[in-house]
Amino acid sequence: MNKYNKYKIRKKAMRFKYILLAMSYILLAISVLITSGCSTDETQTVAQFTELVMQDEFDVDGAPDPAIWGYDIGTGFNGWGNNELQYYTDRPENVIVQNGVLIITAKEESFQGSNYTSARLLTKGKFEQKFGRFEARIRLPYGQGLWPAFWMLGADIDTNPWPACGEIDIMENAGSMPTVVSGAVHGPGYSGGSPIIKEYDLEDDRVDTGFHIYGIEWGPGYINYYVDEELYNQITPEDVTGEWVFDKGPFYILLNVAVGGLFDGPPNEETVFPQTMLVDYIRVYKSEFDNNQ
Repeated sequence: MNKYNKYKIRKKAMRFKYILLAMSYILLAISVLITSGCSTDETQTVAQFTELVMQDEFDVDGAPDPAIWGYDIGTGFNGWGNNELQYYTDRPENVIVQNGVLIITAKEESFQGSNYTSARLLTKGKFEQKFGRFEARIRLPYGQGLWPAFWMLGADIDTNPWPACGEIDIMENAGSMPTVVSGAVHGPGYSGGSPIIKEYDLEDDRVDTGFHIYGIEWGPGYINYYVDEELYNQITPEDVTGEWVFDKGPFYILLNVAVGGLFDGPPNEETVFPQTMLVDYIRVYKSEFDNNQ
């Protein structure tokens, strides 16, 4: 074989090699795009904690278990800081366990200078935990001006006032939006009207026509948000616009239905009362990380 033919063969081989190399890079890029979904939301830390450390199945009729739950009573300062309109009570008319569910009822009535009543339960001083999975199965109320929530506050709030204590909103809903819930965090530099927040749309379902499971899995440097076992958001120290205050100590749990306030505004003429939030259960799982209970 002459030198010219050898050169042609080598040239063709090199060209084929470069074509194969280019195709491999293209395939790799496509694979990365498919895997990542073009979104950091698809590559999140999922811990799946499984060791149950606290649960309330609400299977005993009457007042909620006093070993787990206390109450905030009254209107708080400036409607609990949000211009809310309700007066929180511990009356059975506003909070009771019946037929296997906790029932929080928001009523339109004149009571202690307010035009609405409801209830706000909390585990402060009774159950507090750092890290883990916190979840509840809940059916929410519906209507403009209703503001149901399942959330947490730093247990050091009395000596480290909000927002420095930290707030984790596992689930909030604006009553005028029956297909949308949100999860958020509040801390120094990102509180009140400027939390770190993301919404979740149930699309072909509603929050008031059936039960849904709302939860977080919380570990060092991250909080994962779930609806019905679907991971829809993760918040990390890189996402907040101030100090990350969620690795410092235990938090306690709150369940409530507010009326009015900054989240969804006041009720209107189409809002029907009474309205109820039904809680089938609440469960807390220990994490494998160091935690305080």
